[in-house]
Amino acid sequence: MSDRAKGILCIVASAFGFALMAMFVRLCDDYGGEISSFQKSFFRNAIALVIASAVFFRGRGAGRSLPADAKSWGMLLGRSVFGLVGIFANFYALSRIPIGEAMTLNKTAPFFTVFFSWLLMGEKASRRQMLYLVLAFTGALLVMKPGFRGEATFASVCALTGGLGAGLAYVCVHALGRRKVDGAFIVLFFSAFSCLGSLPFVVFGYSPMTPAQVAILLGAGAGAAIGQFGVTAAYRYAEPRSIALYDYANVVFTAMFGIAFFSQVPDFASVAGFLVILLAAALSNRR
Repeated sequence: MSDRAKGILCIVASAFGFALMAMFVRLCDDYGGEISSFQKSFFRNAIALVIASAVFFRGRGAGRSLPADAKSWGMLLGRSVFGLVGIFANFYALSRIPIGEAMTLNKTAPFFTVFFSWLLMGEKASRRQMLYLVLAFTGALLVMKPGFRGEATFASVCALTGGLGAGLAYVCVHALGRRKVDGAFIVLFFSAFSCLGSLPFVVFGYSPMTPAQVAILLGAGAGAAIGQFGVTAAYRYAEPRSIALYDYANVVFTAMFGIAFFSQVPDFASVAGFLVILLAAALSNRR
């Protein structure tokens, strides 16, 4: 299997994991009192930290090592800061606007990833590649039909900010992959940083949780771990311009979860959007 094929497989797995995480985050408020996005982020990342620690330390005997240069540590810090801002913004949006709208606006991440890879790393994207990304994003809009409506405007802007943060974080992940930094350590560092970054907000603004909410957030953490390991591996295997499009599989997974758990049956526009996304993926793969 080529590196690009591995990257595609990993990013599709990541899309599934993050869709699973989003579903659990939205379900959380339905089984108890409202919980802040900071508290959700802390427990989500705590689960991912446990999983990442187990994977990393179990593999230390296989030759895993820590980054040796300051630039790699700087990229790890950048990946963590941008990623944490993206999580805070996305979790806030998921609690304020429909899950489909929040995730669609968050799916601007591939655009930011390709753009900043070109701006910061000098990786050129062809017109065809940009066209396929635009085509896929158009399909995503047809599926989820996001809108800026009155009091939801701020939440929508937060969802876009989440996409910006994720896009910048993925650029850092790709740069770390070029420098051969271990993927498990990238996830471990980010999870630990996110827990520490969320902890002050949790300590001074903790909301009691029901057993159901605890179980749901455990599921969100597991989904987040799948998403983080998947996206970290994907952007270590391949350049963002060649695989970013497949991150839109998240739209399909989100729609499936909407049908199964929120009774959100897709209309004609949504079905058309699925077909547009699949067409963009097929054209990109053929090229």
